[in-house]
Amino acid sequence: MKRKLISVVIALYNEAGNIPLLIEKTMVALTSLDYELILVDDGSTDGSVSVIKQHLHPNMKLIVLRKNYGQSAAMAAGIDAAGGEFIATMDADLQNDPTDIPVMLEKLQAANCELVEGIRTKRFDNWFRKVLSRIANKLIRTATGVTLHDYGCTLKVFRQDIAKNLGLYGDMHRFIPVLAAVQGASMMEMPVKHHPRFHGKSKYGIGRTIKVLSDLLLILFIQKFFQRPMHIFGPVGLLLFFSGLVIDGYLLVVKLLGNEIGGRPLLILGVILLLAGLQLILFGFVAEILMRTYYESQHKKAFRIRSVIEYPM
Repeated sequence: MKRKLISVVIALYNEAGNIPLLIEKTMVALTSLDYELILVDDGSTDGSVSVIKQHLHPNMKLIVLRKNYGQSAAMAAGIDAAGGEFIATMDADLQNDPTDIPVMLEKLQAANCELVEGIRTKRFDNWFRKVLSRIANKLIRTATGVTLHDYGCTLKVFRQDIAKNLGLYGDMHRFIPVLAAVQGASMMEMPVKHHPRFHGKSKYGIGRTIKVLSDLLLILFIQKFFQRPMHIFGPVGLLLFFSGLVIDGYLLVVKLLGNEIGGRPLLILGVILLLAGLQLILFGFVAEILMRTYYESQHKKAFRIRSVIEYPM
């Protein structure tokens, strides 16, 4: 079976009111492309599945998850099922505009890069959400060094090999550009259209912002220490261990000089630092063994090759 040029993956949850227009607008926008449209229902309870079934067409595929797993898992399911040479992701609430997808695809091919990220330059969200989004974007840029402007924009186009190896778990969809950068992907941005929501209500809330902060810690670990966990646990563990050693060495000298040290808080601190340092070092060893098991048991490699060039070129 011939591979499609592009697969458009849309994860949705309780978007029954938006589905008919979403499908219509997407089909019209992609008319000039050889495409497939993959809708992933993430455990909707409002009849979204029934509405999609009424609007199925030959270029469409519907994936129905058993329950609400979250946007990352739903996107991962759609990407896993995608057969296109390129893969696009988009929200189901009609705030993203599918007419941007052909333009993004053209930019990606012209620049020979691997990911094009949308920037919502004129957003139709409330001021509170926009402020939180700016703060989150600035924090992610500063922490990860991946200098994009709008990490929250779901509208993206990637090459298949990058999309299929993102490893989307938990709520990692917010960090797709960082996960792509971990693979060595080249990327660019372009302004995209943004519309107000007409049906349903936003699933965005303050709780989501808190999750971003906790997930940022994980993504930093993945980005910097995933293949070498001992490089984070080792130095911290050694610092704590030797700090405890110095404190306890000092107290030993004090004891040998005939002074009482049993009631000193410094003794407790020294012992705690010794034990904490030792535990972190041992945890680093365990993490290194787990990482080797991860790669070797599945015959994975710790690198990805972009291309092989032989003479004559």
